[in-house]
Amino acid sequence: MTKNIVLVGMPASGKSTIGLELSQILKNYTLIDTDSVIEKTQGMTINEIFEKYSEDYFRKLEHDTIKMVCVGNNKIISVGGGAFENPDNRATLLNFGTVFYLKSDLDILYYRISKDSSRPLFRAKELNLNPKKILEDLMLKREENFKKAHRTIDTSNLDIDKIVRLILDETNH
Repeated sequence: MTKNIVLVGMPASGKSTIGLELSQILKNYTLIDTDSVIEKTQGMTINEIFEKYSEDYFRKLEHDTIKMVCVGNNKIISVGGGAFENPDNRATLLNFGTVFYLKSDLDILYYRISKDSSRPLFRAKELNLNPKKILEDLMLKREENFKKAHRTIDTSNLDIDKIVRLILDETNH
């Protein structure tokens, strides 16, 4: 039985939603969303951290947070879309538990992001940028590292219950 479950994937791939569902079934597991931990400890949103400091500053916070939360057992950890790009983060997460890459179709990700004004990509339109093209480029850049996860689940045509069941089966729960 896997002691820890780690969820990685693009923004809007369902990491937070699936993590929450898993935590409601695995009652003795602690759900940790690293972006939420960072927002709570910093007293500002991820967007505000990016704007006030920089992406580099945020990535350092993210790295420190991953190191801090990847201790112990019975955890479900959801990390931000870019966290798995960092080789140290990737090694820590791969050693800590079973890493699931929640893969989604570009069109589905774009649809979800376009409905959420709190997401940085949503604001690309305000800057006369093409958010779908930015998302596609990001996917292409990150895909190679996401494929290093222990398991990939293509969530494009699956409902939440099916995704959760696949993870539970894979981790012998």
